[in-house]
Amino acid sequence: MTARALIRLALVVLLLCRAGVSLGEDTIAVIVGDAPPHIALDRSTLADIFLKRIEVDNDGKAIVPLNLSSTNPLRIAFSLALFGKGPQGLQRYWTERYFQGVSPPYTVASQESMLRFVARTPGAIGYVAACRADARTKVVARLPVPPALASVLRRLCGRGASP
Repeated sequence: MTARALIRLALVVLLLCRAGVSLGEDTIAVIVGDAPPHIALDRSTLADIFLKRIEVDNDGKAIVPLNLSSTNPLRIAFSLALFGKGPQGLQRYWTERYFQGVSPPYTVASQESMLRFVARTPGAIGYVAACRADARTKVVARLPVPPALASVLRRLCGRGASP
């Protein structure tokens, strides 16, 4: 899928979400390692963590959010599920934050890389398709995916044909 097609898909999903279309049962698992951050991990706090508005937990320990590449279908689904906009919609935000001395979250290459990094790095927090979560990490939240992107998760989980 090209970047242009992903952007179109993201816009369609955003319009569906704003129109009140109900969310499907497929989910994205937000994961942490053995020593999760000492902070409530509700939806609002997760957004602040991934926007790097919150960088330490209640004990003062660093929180290390991770992302997949901005063109990765799971990253697009995650951004839409958490922020209501795709990664491209956050570009202006990150440009402004960069000039304030704040860099975006680290980017990893794959879900497997995400699992390994989170499992081995204190304070790390990331996400994978729920079907990919395993014993190396703990699932601390699940984000529902809009129906238009459910096929992406099914493909990532090996449960269906490519979209």
